[in-house]
Amino acid sequence: MSASPLAGFLSAGAQPGRSQIDAILEAVRLHLGMDIAFASRFVGDQRQFTHINSELDLPSRPGDCEPLEHSICHYVREGRLPELIHNAPDHELAMTVPIVQALPVGAHINVPLRLRDGSVYGSFCCLSQTADYSLTERDLNTVRAFAELAIGQIEQQLAQDARRDGLVARVRGAIDSGQPAIFLQPIHSLDTGLSAGAEALARFVDASQRPPNEWFDDAFEVGMGVELELAAIRNALAAAAYVPPGHYLSINVSPESALSEELLPLLAGSRLDNLVLEVTEHSGIEDYAALEAALAALRPYARIAIDDFGAGYSSLRHILALQPDILKLDMSLVRDIDRDSAKRALAGAMVGFAERVGARLVAEGIERTEERDVLRDLGVSYGQGYLFSRPMPLVAAQQQMLGCAQAAPEKRTVPAPKHRDAA
Repeated sequence: MSASPLAGFLSAGAQPGRSQIDAILEAVRLHLGMDIAFASRFVGDQRQFTHINSELDLPSRPGDCEPLEHSICHYVREGRLPELIHNAPDHELAMTVPIVQALPVGAHINVPLRLRDGSVYGSFCCLSQTADYSLTERDLNTVRAFAELAIGQIEQQLAQDARRDGLVARVRGAIDSGQPAIFLQPIHSLDTGLSAGAEALARFVDASQRPPNEWFDDAFEVGMGVELELAAIRNALAAAAYVPPGHYLSINVSPESALSEELLPLLAGSRLDNLVLEVTEHSGIEDYAALEAALAALRPYARIAIDDFGAGYSSLRHILALQPDILKLDMSLVRDIDRDSAKRALAGAMVGFAERVGARLVAEGIERTEERDVLRDLGVSYGQGYLFSRPMPLVAAQQQMLGCAQAAPEKRTVPAPKHRDAA
């Protein structure tokens, strides 16, 4: 036997790629010098193995199920067999269990995995193929202690599963109910003050409690991020009917959605002019070549913008790899730019950079006339923010943009779409 069960647990748990329960089972098995340790859960009248630790070639694997009444666990839970069995053949009832003779089973220690609400989740078991009359109450208590460690991990996993199920149900419910709704935030020419386009922004029914970014974060956490984004993109494309002629519509798209096989048919089917895909990045991009190829296929239907230019994970690499038509200047560089010489110098350098790569700059988050004036004087083409308009429902946004579009066509400076040959 090992000198310390805790030392065995720490040693087993240090191995990468294994769950804590696997480590716990190995630790207790080695400590007791037994052949098999396993954890199981009870599902109706079935017992399902969740974790198995053994050096033997066993017929059962994690995930396998069998009738609960075909297990010693069943009779231990009913109190018809003791938790500590030195030798299964000494107990007539134990010998009726199929696995006892097939394996065979000698020594057996089985304790219930009892959750904190008092319910029995399953069982925690160690056994050997031979008898062991040296096992004592102290060994049984050791197994109980390790079972408590396992219960902690099980409770944590159950909480994670419940949270995941809740998120899946919430996101699924939002998509099935037609969410998210689309609000439009107009984008203005800083030279003329005229509206030039609008960004489509997702809004959910609980907007006062949870911002949209949390919805998308939750969706990506449970593997539904692209599905939710595509729902938002469909709704945004439908909202294009409220964007006045001569204006462009900017739609947010993550790299994951850009790589989706569903996005291209959506854009091709919409056949919209003056569409912009605004690539947002909230985590590192692993495969720029794949993203570049995906965007190349989308360019016949939309220009490409890079969001949060000057911030984020790898903005400069974005520009070099993705060759965008529009750069969205991050609001962190816009805020109080009239009072910060360093921000002015950086924004000025970005204007020069954008000119050299053939892109236009759109400044985000403009709230004061002083910010607008500095950005305009630096050569920034367009801006959006509360100074011009907050995000608005579709009809209100349409009316606002129409009200700002009362000028002769020659005075307007709407960015022309590129690569429309295949549209």
